[in-house]
Amino acid sequence: MKSTKTIVSSAVAGVLSLGMLAGSSEALAQQKDMQKCYGVAAAGKNDCQTATSSCAGTATEDRQADAWIYLPKGTCDKIAGGSLKPKT
Repeated sequence: MKSTKTIVSSAVAGVLSLGMLAGSSEALAQQKDMQKCYGVAAAGKNDCQTATSSCAGTATEDRQADAWIYLPKGTCDKIAGGSLKPKT
């Protein structure tokens, strides 16, 4: 009985991981038309790491110079204060 439960648990875990892989590859494909834009994110709304943290949603202030969000290519240049490189 235990081995059947283990097999079923492994199968479910495999199916779930395949679903996550499919989702992440779709996200990567969408990012090809996106670019990082620094200095425009609202506090707590950044997409990924900053110089002082390694997680999304950790910007401590609006328009934090080292916090970025993904925007469609060409959009960052149109936003006041937006930069394609982190500001120092």
